[in-house]
Amino acid sequence: MTKSADTHCPYCALQCAMTLTSPAGLAPASQPGPVPVTVLPLPASAAKNAPVLQVSGRDFPTNRGGLCRKGWTSTSLLNHPGRITEPLLKGADGVHRPISWDQALELAVGAVKDARARYGRDSVGVFGGGGLTNEKAYMLGKFARLALGTSRIDYNGRFCMSSAAAAGMRAFGVDRGLPFPLEALDTASTILMLGSNVAETMPPFVQHLKGTRDAGGLIVVDPRRSPTAAFTADGGGLHLQPLPGTDLALLLGISHVVIHENLVDTPYIEERTSGYSAVVRSVNSFWPERVQSITGVPAELIRETARRLAEGARKGGSYILTGRGVEQHVDGTDTATAAINLSLLLGLPGSASSGYGTLTGQGNGQGGREHGQKADQLPGYRKITDPAARAHVAGVWGVPEDLIPGPGLPAVQLLQSLGQPDGVRCLFVHASNIAVASPDANAVINGLRSLDFLVVCDFFMSETAAEADLILPVLQWAEEEGTLTNLEGRVLRRRRALTPPAGARSELWIMARLAQALDAPSTYSEDPETVFEELRLASAGGLADYSGINYAMLDRGEAAYWPYPAGSNGTPRLFREKFAHSDGKAVMTPVTPRRRRTPGANPDPAAKTMTLITGRLLEHYQSGAQTRRVSELLEARPEAKLQLHPAAAASMGITEGAFVSVANERGEVLCRAELSPAIRPDTVFLPFHFPELESANRLTEAATDPISGMPEFKFNTVWVRPVAAPVSTNVLQTMEAS
Repeated sequence: MTKSADTHCPYCALQCAMTLTSPAGLAPASQPGPVPVTVLPLPASAAKNAPVLQVSGRDFPTNRGGLCRKGWTSTSLLNHPGRITEPLLKGADGVHRPISWDQALELAVGAVKDARARYGRDSVGVFGGGGLTNEKAYMLGKFARLALGTSRIDYNGRFCMSSAAAAGMRAFGVDRGLPFPLEALDTASTILMLGSNVAETMPPFVQHLKGTRDAGGLIVVDPRRSPTAAFTADGGGLHLQPLPGTDLALLLGISHVVIHENLVDTPYIEERTSGYSAVVRSVNSFWPERVQSITGVPAELIRETARRLAEGARKGGSYILTGRGVEQHVDGTDTATAAINLSLLLGLPGSASSGYGTLTGQGNGQGGREHGQKADQLPGYRKITDPAARAHVAGVWGVPEDLIPGPGLPAVQLLQSLGQPDGVRCLFVHASNIAVASPDANAVINGLRSLDFLVVCDFFMSETAAEADLILPVLQWAEEEGTLTNLEGRVLRRRRALTPPAGARSELWIMARLAQALDAPSTYSEDPETVFEELRLASAGGLADYSGINYAMLDRGEAAYWPYPAGSNGTPRLFREKFAHSDGKAVMTPVTPRRRRTPGANPDPAAKTMTLITGRLLEHYQSGAQTRRVSELLEARPEAKLQLHPAAAASMGITEGAFVSVANERGEVLCRAELSPAIRPDTVFLPFHFPELESANRLTEAATDPISGMPEFKFNTVWVRPVAAPVSTNVLQTMEAS
């Protein structure tokens, strides 16, 4: 009999609802045991296996039955022939070979004990991911701090949401990506969207923009004429196309118009905010004509944007939404703060029909940062330096408070410490492909290779797993139970639809076994619901309070938006009565653009100096470790291409499809050119899904925002030139090493 399981897509934070159906029925989990694994490269034809489960879209408020190409093909990876299903140990010859789980656990425990004995507890590090369930993210933070005894834990959400999170905490006292249900956008008159290309990154999202677009109220800020920006055509709205890295100045210019044209919601400012006067002074020098000279955006467009937002707030509602394009900068927190200040000037946050929000990227990017993966946080979004927070969590864990380490290092600093005398010498990596996804990727790979021992939990041989001494095979999304929190702060159930391979294990199982072998204090369950029950207790009273949520209510389909204290009905829309600061007011903070580092001089007179921005493609996700293994997606986008304007290409003698070198002092990328008038002539775009010679993060800088720790992904100087043919890997590595 055909059976089905209702669950959610494994990719982005939209968490589209889907139903997985298996004609063979849903089998219970089998007992663990070793199975063979293929570790050699497979021909492309071998990847075209029939999906083991059928996917159908399920009606849900975020996706309304729709799925993107990634969602429709998501189950093809569940029985992929490249799946790792046994622990693998790298030999002296560099080849990974299967070993037993007993051997694997013994090696991992030995590596931890050796590092701690030789270098101290903080020589052991953990790098987590925004794709982990809430249960695994929670347990990973506990495992790192108690079982490993280290403060050195952070995760790839530092590369995603950290600037928006820091700005939200500063302004509102709490960080929830969208503090309102996504459906609220359906009736908006005006939406200002900065730095987000939802038409490609989360396509079902765009149906929530239709009403605004039909009313001519969609305003998109992007240096490219992206598919999302293209929705503004034919009367749909406005496209503002600033110079990369000038979004902060643009937002200050819009705020200047709001203030000086008396568009401010004065009663709201007086009753619900503090810091207004300082913000007024900070924007006085950013009049539209000056901002035009900085950003390239015409002064009249700046004025028109301010007026439309103010009019929308008075009528059907206005929303300001930010994404990584304006946040992944060394001034990303200040840029997000400027967007929040603008929204407060207009009285949007906490309104019944308006608001400000930021679009979470990773599948559990919201929940993944709430319960302990971040270097400075404990479960429930508690500060690790807060004595009361430490005491509460220590009580739930049943340990003395002083056993919990203090704050660790944010992701970039953590990765820069790899292999260093006072840095991390033994690293555990979960749900992250840092060899491709990190800034200055060449330096990160060198750091991985300098470790005494690297343990990677994965289900495919990612570029990071290929560097590992030990690979531990884990479950895929459709093989596990758990919860995730989507971009609205809504907690969702992930349900198992498939028996996992006999040799794969849940990260909960792995952490429980390692904790036992390390004689760790407290308890470590491998049952997701048991872990969630503990998470509820640990989060109780915190900003991200899950104490009123349980599996039974989620299984009944009840909507659960945090904070959801026990005895409440949750909080679909935040800030209706007050903000999370002690006085109940939002804090307006003056910000101003800061000078960036001056890049090195172009050493090649034949190369043109340009600004590089990076981003996603419709067909791929994050580092591409999964989507590059889906034949339909890889065939559609088999390689990275450098998008550049035809005029810029002509000035360098570059033609469509020709090979180009894109380089700077950190590295070099070789790829084909894709000519498009959709991008500014002074800017080039490179997707970040591809490895090795096509890896965009060979070029990105590891400089970080001083508040959030966010790297400078979206503004990097590069030198572009045509090349006659691909440069070999050995030659390129030699050039970079020199």
